[in-house]
Amino acid sequence: MSVLLIAEFDQSLKAATRSAITAASQLGGNVDVLVIGHNLDSIAQQAARVQGVARVLVADNAAYAKPLAENFAPVVVGIAANYSHVVAPASSFGKNLLPRVAALLDVDMVSEVTKIIDPSTYLRPLYAGNLNATVQTAEAVKLLTVRPTAFTAAKDGDQSAPIETIATGADAGLSRYISENIQVSERPELGTARVIVTGGRSLGSAEKFEELMSPLAGKLNAAIGATRAAVDAGFAPNEWQVGQTGTVVAPDVYIAIGVSGAAQHIAGMKESRTIIAINQDPDAQIFQWADYGLVADLFDVIPKITAAIKN
Repeated sequence: MSVLLIAEFDQSLKAATRSAITAASQLGGNVDVLVIGHNLDSIAQQAARVQGVARVLVADNAAYAKPLAENFAPVVVGIAANYSHVVAPASSFGKNLLPRVAALLDVDMVSEVTKIIDPSTYLRPLYAGNLNATVQTAEAVKLLTVRPTAFTAAKDGDQSAPIETIATGADAGLSRYISENIQVSERPELGTARVIVTGGRSLGSAEKFEELMSPLAGKLNAAIGATRAAVDAGFAPNEWQVGQTGTVVAPDVYIAIGVSGAAQHIAGMKESRTIIAINQDPDAQIFQWADYGLVADLFDVIPKITAAIKN
């Protein structure tokens, strides 16, 4: 029994992929990592050094320079029969790609897995995380997306796995890359950060969001998150959204600033180890989930807290 792990990367292998490798290793058997893209030597070598990786398969083609699921899915389908499981991170990348693979293979898939019970049985959340379901599948090829926050990231080992090149196809012509707008930041990645500071609509404007959140995040070496309301209001970019329809996070420390505590937001951060809430409304829903709560005017206390933190 072998497991195929589909790697996600940008300039380097993403932490979500390393977490997915840990999950794949718990399924039993060898773990092969599939890297799809163009000019992949560096990424393939990074994947080969990760503990638990038996082999790296490289699909290198100019048609794969951008991660279009319509082009990537046939590559996965072409080798899926060699594996008992196909696994991807439950990120935007994995959620876009794996359902297409499942449709082409005509099999069911299991999404958002948070625990591997045995090779056929998994735990996944339901109803915005209010329930956990134990799901069992009898598919010949089992397709899973796994939540990166539920599994520790695999580290590099002392040896490198062999790297092999596989056959590729042409551009399917079903979609095309137009443009992308990427927020470049030296801060930790939101999905795997140990500390996150998240702002809500109470911050009032994009200018106030930047003025209050960035200095605090800088002092704490934290990632910045935002509620859906704050993103919809234009205070923060889409990729900062935390919640059921954004990024699901589980940092060591989660600081919610001016966050009311809507159900979809809670579903995306309630597994955080320590939750700190700052809100002027003592009846805000977020306080029901917080380990520590401060009822105060955020425009008054956040600058003071930031100033009090020593680097």
